[in-house]
Amino acid sequence: QLQLVESGGGLVQPGGSLRLSCAASGFTLDYHVIGWFRQAPGKEREGISCTSSSDGTTYYADSVKGRFTISRDNAKNTVYLQMNSLRSEDTAVYYCAAKSYFCGIRWDSGYGMDYWGKGTLVTVSS
Repeated sequence: QLQLVESGGGLVQPGGSLRLSCAASGFTLDYHVIGWFRQAPGKEREGISCTSSSDGTTYYADSVKGRFTISRDNAKNTVYLQMNSLRSEDTAVYYCAAKSYFCGIRWDSGYGMDYWGKGTLVTVSS
């Protein structure tokens, strides 16, 4: 069974850090594009990062650039999202997703993503 499972969410104070994990089973992540997305209550889904091993590209949304870092551990078949300097507006359910080949210019829309996790909740609050 092909699936992605996110973990690492929780409650953190503003200015704090969290590291989210996206573990894959049933397929090998290192041959896939991985994207991180989030959806806050009452808001549309937002693409926040995408990384492709096919062409070595990595993208970040302006809202998280300089604060979030995406990385892979191929041995563990896991992708991480390190989130620093968290703000209240980062509160959302965070999802990882995967597809083949390249992030593409529409990566932040989630277009073409074949596999999605069920999400992990991040709450930034004092």
